[in-house]
Amino acid sequence: MAVHRSGPLKQQNKAHKGGRHRGRGSAQRDGKAPKTLSKKVRKDLSRVDQRHRASQLRKQKKEAVLAEKRQLGSKDGPPHQVLVVPLHNRISLPEAFQLLQDRDTGTVHLNEWGSTHSFMLLCPRLKHRWFFTSARPGDLHTVLDMAKVADTILFLLDPLEGWDSTGDYCLSCLFAQGLPTYTLAVQGISSLPPKKQIDARKKLSKAVEKRFPEDKLLLLDTQQEAGMLLRQLANQKQRHLAFRDRRAYLFAHAAEFVPSEESDLVGTLKISGYVRGQALNVNSVLHIIGHGDFQMKQVDAPVDPFPLNPRVIKSSKDSGTAMEICAADAVARMEEDLKVLMKADPDRQESLQTEVIPDPMEGEQTWPTEEELSEAHDLLKESSKVVKKVPKGTSSYQAEWILDEDGESGGEGDEYDDIEHEDFMEEESQDEGSEEEEEEECETMTIGESVRYDLYDEKVDEEAEEKMLEKYKQQRLEEMFPDEVDTPRDVAARIRFQKYRGLKSFRTSPWDPKENLPRDYARIFQFQNFINTRRRIFKEIEEKEVEGAEVGWYVTLHVSEVPVSVVEHFKRGTPLIAFSLLPHEQKMSVLNMVVSRHPGNTEPVKAKEELIFHCGFRRFRASPLFSQHTAADKHKFQRFLTADTALVVTVYAPITFPPASVLLFKQNSNGMHSLIATGHLLSVDPDRMVIKRVVLSGHPFKIFTKTAVVRYMFFNREDVLWFKPVELRTKWGRRGHIKEPLGTHGHMKCSFDGKLKSQDTVLMNLYKRVFPKWTYDPYVPEPVPWVKSAISSTLPEVDME
Repeated sequence: MAVHRSGPLKQQNKAHKGGRHRGRGSAQRDGKAPKTLSKKVRKDLSRVDQRHRASQLRKQKKEAVLAEKRQLGSKDGPPHQVLVVPLHNRISLPEAFQLLQDRDTGTVHLNEWGSTHSFMLLCPRLKHRWFFTSARPGDLHTVLDMAKVADTILFLLDPLEGWDSTGDYCLSCLFAQGLPTYTLAVQGISSLPPKKQIDARKKLSKAVEKRFPEDKLLLLDTQQEAGMLLRQLANQKQRHLAFRDRRAYLFAHAAEFVPSEESDLVGTLKISGYVRGQALNVNSVLHIIGHGDFQMKQVDAPVDPFPLNPRVIKSSKDSGTAMEICAADAVARMEEDLKVLMKADPDRQESLQTEVIPDPMEGEQTWPTEEELSEAHDLLKESSKVVKKVPKGTSSYQAEWILDEDGESGGEGDEYDDIEHEDFMEEESQDEGSEEEEEEECETMTIGESVRYDLYDEKVDEEAEEKMLEKYKQQRLEEMFPDEVDTPRDVAARIRFQKYRGLKSFRTSPWDPKENLPRDYARIFQFQNFINTRRRIFKEIEEKEVEGAEVGWYVTLHVSEVPVSVVEHFKRGTPLIAFSLLPHEQKMSVLNMVVSRHPGNTEPVKAKEELIFHCGFRRFRASPLFSQHTAADKHKFQRFLTADTALVVTVYAPITFPPASVLLFKQNSNGMHSLIATGHLLSVDPDRMVIKRVVLSGHPFKIFTKTAVVRYMFFNREDVLWFKPVELRTKWGRRGHIKEPLGTHGHMKCSFDGKLKSQDTVLMNLYKRVFPKWTYDPYVPEPVPWVKSAISSTLPEVDME
């Protein structure tokens, strides 16, 4: 009987290795496995060492947070600045301040600036001092400016509704700008019946969750609740705003104006307050929000008027009572103990130059030599030979823009350049505006059936209504037919669109960013590498020690060449806030900001309209451009601020290093400011190209397989020859080019890559680089205080009962 024997090629399986699974770390410790060459293993840290290192990092971060808490509001740090914002019109701000001004808790120093109430609370028992200020949500600019420097914002809520429409709008603006540490307090819940208090708190908690998830509501009705609120404010973890942590800033507690010898309208402004953020150097430029940039002459160090442990004078009549030195006595001692910290060094002081003074002779060229003329003549001959040798069937995309001498541009078009409108749609709107003015010369009066509706019509601004209707029409046309314009019949298309060019591909075709720059570009500054400059400046802030006033010091800044209007605004109650600028931040350049449309505003916003900007710590007016937010080198111009996608806003403004929040407002006809968009600062880059597209349309008249006769795109033979090199496309995806003109009325024979449909439309894309208008203005007029939501219509209400 034959027995099967396995051959030498039989598969041999490995035996299973039992026992505990050993990881890489244990094998390395036993020395039985080779160590990997990764960077982490090269440090020769065992697992125990790694845990110890992680615990040390956690301990350091915890100590840094505790040190920050201890410094804020302590005797060595600046007072804890709290901004109180009532979010409902039923909230009583004086009652809340009266509860916080508890004499048993500490010493209270009152101060009033016009309509802005504030007080300093010194509490030696808690080793803390607070500076409470207030702002109404209707005064939007004041709220936003004070939120930029506040350490904590205390929101006061109504027990039934939480906040009204004005408070909700104020919250939207604050969230877009960036919130520091905040606390929520409810006022008036104890006035409700006991049975309804629990239900009111539950409903309010659900309503608050949308805006403030996982935040605790505190009560503010009694002195005990006010004390708990103060402890919460003192022990809260601080949130940081990036744009203010890298700069020194100061909230003015006092201001004095000393007029100069030449004029009473300009002089030296002495601003007193506590240094915050970073150390303040006298040689840096100071920006006063809403007024512009200024230089400092010197920095004084007077006595702190609000010390945490003031000197006490015992009274002879009653030994148990003590009279503390008030702020007025402290101010009197300032003149005696005044110290000059630093004086400005003219050699090291930052300049106030914001623009480059262009030299009109800089581009002058001397008369060329005979050798240069001969070289240019030879080059011209070679180029002309190349043009002549192009065969007839060559693609017209690669051909020159000007094919022959007949198509060359003469001097006639230069006169039209100066009077050319940026947008053909603007010309139509101006023509219609002139017709409206002629119609307005004769007045008409209509007598209605109801007096109530007559009064309503009297308050309606018909001219503003017509302008808004025209904007809505233009926005609707732009959405239906993007970038399409009608070819003018009174002006030749080669003259009307002489600044435009055709591109083979918008994404890949080359375009020199230094080509045909406007005169305004000679006035601005540009970085060779903006990202590296920003990184270097931020690194110097972290590592280099700045000479000057340290954080927490009470100083007096002598600011030179300040107009008297600054101190007049301060006396009326407007807060005076100053920021120290980083290097180069006083110079003008081109800023690009990414913004998204605010959902509460639906009015059409056209490009180059004047808008109000809140960019970081700055507030200014400018006329921006809108463009698509893409990663390409060319970005398509948008005529309107769309609501569905994020756009990039381009504007002339002073340099600001990101990160910085951006808010865009528009001033209505009634003086109120409406929030239209929010976003952040993208870059400072004048080379970012914004390309405007114009689409000319024509209609197929006769169709022959892949060729067709197109009309109504041009209206004379010369225009057809001028635009012959530009590629054509259709709405149904066909591509082609112009073969030859037919007749003298603008008909042309075109060939396409497929058969054309009779209902199709032939299009031609033309492109031109556009630039923003130089309308920068650092002064923003004060808006009308809010009564109702700015999102709602500004028309008067009608009682429909």
